[in-house]
Amino acid sequence: MRVLFVSYPAIGHVFPIVPLAWALRSAGHEVLVASAGDALEAANAGLHVADVSPGFHLEDFLQSTAAELMARLRGPGGVDPMDGLTLFAHLNNHLADGIVRTADAFKPDLIVFEQIFVSGLIAAARLGVPAVQHNFGFARGTQLRELTVSMLTETMARHGVDRVADRVPTIDIAPPSMAEPERDGWSMRPVPYNSGAVLPDWLLEEPGRRRVGVTLGTASVHINGLGPVQRLAAAAAGVDAEFVLALGDVDTTALGELPPNVRAVGWVPLTALLQTCDAAVHHGGAGTTLAALNAGVPQLVLPDGADRHINAEAVRDRGAGLLGTADDLGAEVLVQLLSDGKMTAAAREVREEIRSMPSPVSLVPRLEELAG
Repeated sequence: MRVLFVSYPAIGHVFPIVPLAWALRSAGHEVLVASAGDALEAANAGLHVADVSPGFHLEDFLQSTAAELMARLRGPGGVDPMDGLTLFAHLNNHLADGIVRTADAFKPDLIVFEQIFVSGLIAAARLGVPAVQHNFGFARGTQLRELTVSMLTETMARHGVDRVADRVPTIDIAPPSMAEPERDGWSMRPVPYNSGAVLPDWLLEEPGRRRVGVTLGTASVHINGLGPVQRLAAAAAGVDAEFVLALGDVDTTALGELPPNVRAVGWVPLTALLQTCDAAVHHGGAGTTLAALNAGVPQLVLPDGADRHINAEAVRDRGAGLLGTADDLGAEVLVQLLSDGKMTAAAREVREEIRSMPSPVSLVPRLEELAG
């Protein structure tokens, strides 16, 4: 069986599909990932990747073609959902030609598309092959898919497609206790993937004190700056714990001299870091939120746009963490995060729930049957 994965061109969207791609490869199937920009990082997971738009850079594209829309999405106050849908449709339309071209050449028996990138569904309709939607977090994908498709009629016509499938099997990696079930949903365990690395010695050793992992993801810190980290570092000085700032490829000199209990480490695999932690503080990205739940640690979520409020609310409503803003960062809230027994118990309950969810390997026979 030949399986084409189609993803939004960003790491946070392509990484969640890697475990299913691995499962299919391990079962002997041929897998190709079609995307662009930062999502080409999937090649470092040992997967074959097709670049559908060489030279594409997501941030440059959005600023050059949708600057006003992006300003509204990143501005203060509530976000209009239609702005997000308009952006998704705009990006799908831009990359659809390359995705369809790749699908025509690869001739897949099945297409798995990440929930925002419905251009994969259009390619499946063009080829007459089944498609499966792969969700990446707590945002529900069925209505989002239908609304986005409704905005792509010209894109569909350009590729000879009159309509796409109404009912699409949807792989849902959200723990069932934290989200409404998807129509046509197939539950699957979220297996965190953060790329490979040689782990530093300190990460393999038992921490000498309680540890809090801190990250702002792969995009937020470049867009919104280090303000939240500066506030956290100042508050951390009064907390009996070690704080590990995993901020990636970011210049941290603006933070100045850090307190002795705050360590800036650049990039480390988040999954490995959180397994050594007692709590996490982060921006609310779906992958980060699920990684903390996989580790069974309470989390303070500081959502700053996109689907992050949805993820943060799911954590808060389940009792597995706190929802806050950067202005809330103080010693008191950090102590609460580390000392609230009910919150820790809820986080561990979700960890056990995740472990009971069907593995990616268990879904392979269903996909084989669907491709038939």
